[in-house]
Amino acid sequence: MRKGKKTVNNQLPSADFELTPKRIVKVLDKYIIGQDKAKKTVAVALRNRIRRQRLPEEIRKEVIPKNIMMIGPTGVGKTEIARRLADLSGSPFVKVEATRFTEVGYVGKSVESMVRDLVESAVGILKEKDMERVQSLAEIEVEKIIADAIVKPKSRNQGQNLGNIFGQMFQNQQNNQVNPDEEKMADAKKSEVFSQLKTGELDERFLDIELEQSNSSSVGIMGGPDLGDMGIDMQGMFGNLIPKKKVIRRMTVAQARKVLLPIEAEKLIDMEKLTLDGLELAQNKGIIFIDEIDKIAAKSSAGSGPDVSREGVQRDLLPIVEGTTVRTKYGTVRTDYILFISAGAFHISKPSDLIPELQGRFPTRVELEPLTKKDFERILVEPENSLVKQYRALLATDGVVVEFENEGIKEIAEIAFSLNEKLENIGARRLYTVLERVLEEISYEAPEVEEKNITVNKEYISRHMDSIIKDQDLSSYIL
Repeated sequence: MRKGKKTVNNQLPSADFELTPKRIVKVLDKYIIGQDKAKKTVAVALRNRIRRQRLPEEIRKEVIPKNIMMIGPTGVGKTEIARRLADLSGSPFVKVEATRFTEVGYVGKSVESMVRDLVESAVGILKEKDMERVQSLAEIEVEKIIADAIVKPKSRNQGQNLGNIFGQMFQNQQNNQVNPDEEKMADAKKSEVFSQLKTGELDERFLDIELEQSNSSSVGIMGGPDLGDMGIDMQGMFGNLIPKKKVIRRMTVAQARKVLLPIEAEKLIDMEKLTLDGLELAQNKGIIFIDEIDKIAAKSSAGSGPDVSREGVQRDLLPIVEGTTVRTKYGTVRTDYILFISAGAFHISKPSDLIPELQGRFPTRVELEPLTKKDFERILVEPENSLVKQYRALLATDGVVVEFENEGIKEIAEIAFSLNEKLENIGARRLYTVLERVLEEISYEAPEVEEKNITVNKEYISRHMDSIIKDQDLSSYIL
């Protein structure tokens, strides 16, 4: 057993290897009710990715992920499964709608933008971890800056005009000829300030802090494409050519800590290594979730009109999913080993309406089941982030204690399920609508209500919902 926890070829941390399919499904069960087939499918896909990292180099480069297509109605957990899978594995994750993209030659987002978003997500994940790692060092630097600002306050009238620049040069020359006695006094005062900063005595004191103002002016092409979508970082190219303007901001010591900490932490990070690691993370662990893929499937009977553009988007997606190189502002990224998960309801179209080449790039298909009334009851109470737990926590901040009886839970589930059958089926999202309507009055009255203990039972729900449910026309709009 111990051998299984070691890293092979320095490719895989032991924590990743402990993510067995059964453990992955067990974690997903905490947040998603039902859909066992889909959970097993994504668990196997994630485990295969972990297995691939343990293969020798010559075999590893030949093993590509088996992309997944989820087929099922809206609101049954397709997006949540993919999102929780990414959180569980620490993978950079991007969710996009297939309908946001346009065929090459049309105005709109290109399909390559989702890969660039994935790289941004990967770099962001690593940057956040590195900033946590250097936080203690950054805090020391921040205290030095604050102490300097207290001991040697800066003039708020400093500007960047020519006279002030020469004045600053003259001042710097003078500062180089510091009186030893004055320097000792300044050091003593700074030492006293440091001890006061540690105890928090100076948190409410105001001081002037000099900050660099970034050059946010964007450079673009009139009427042209978004340069970010082309992988060109114009701000990075020209930002260093334009000197950054320094401004002095007045704030409390506590506010200065919050402002300066991320600035100083970023200075301690090796951005070059971070960028390379981010590209590697996106390439080998990235997950891209393409929702509403059924909306770009050409109908079987169609042969012209907007469907031609839909097919164009499919053909643009094809090389990304198959494996190609995409240029980003951080460098080039290969998409061969990114896991793509697509999803669609396929009410009108069907998976076979997609172009054959794209169908072949999603070999693993799983159908998600419509939710039953019993599923709705479980969704309300069982997940760790269940709606009932959320509303109880929200109202508890106003001192209101809300208790949901079993009969009340069943009634809410019954109303949501029947509305889905009568109206458009929007899955578990209907529970949000019903529960918000049930608790609308108490949410409004909570801060001033005298009775702080509320029991949500069948009678309580009937009192707040009957008038709307009986009026069919009203319920079709409200619920």
